Amino acid sequence: MNAQLIEWGVASVTMPEQSQSGDRYLVQPYTNGVLVAVVDGLGHGEQAAAAADLAVTTLSKHAHESIISLCNHCHDSLRGTRGVVMSLASFNELDGTLTWMGIGNVEGLVLRAEGSPYSRHKSLLLRSGVVGSQLPSLSTSTMPIKQGDTLIFVTDGIRSGFANGLDTSDPPQLIANRILVEHSKGSDDALVLVARSLK
Repeated sequence: MNAQLIEWGVASVTMPEQSQSGDRYLVQPYTNGVLVAVVDGLGHGEQAAAAADLAVTTLSKHAHESIISLCNHCHDSLRGTRGVVMSLASFNELDGTLTWMGIGNVEGLVLRAEGSPYSRHKSLLLRSGVVGSQLPSLSTSTMPIKQGDTLIFVTDGIRSGFANGLDTSDPPQLIANRILVEHSKGSDDALVLVARSLK
């Protein structure tokens, strides 16, 4: 964990009757920042897990690069696999921003800290496509990020409305656990990652 920049927690469950989950995550510090990613391999089981593992390995090697470069690296390395959908966010300590992008259906949400001058919730714009198969045109969005602002990524094993009633003062791990328990579909792999800015 990059304790200077974020605190985070993750909770996950594997689809019933599967030995491996196809959902993976990465929290990778780099100079003056932290990359946070959630990856969902297409389908279920070993092949989905293998594609997701390859994506995470690729991201970890290039964490300091731009979000678009990261996506292109993954697209190249995942050709010939089932492919993945994923959402990425890069916390930049130097300018106090978060830059993010989503391809597929890994939902992303930023919940602002109490007293923030910015809008309460900010949802990630998701673009349709599959990394490793068919990429959409890539563009990121960047927003200012303040101490206490909380990023949540969830895979499609989590029902919508997962942010309703959350107490953003709770520790990230507690928030992740609560979302998984209360909103997991129970019929799919599911993963929740919660990261809070400490700066």
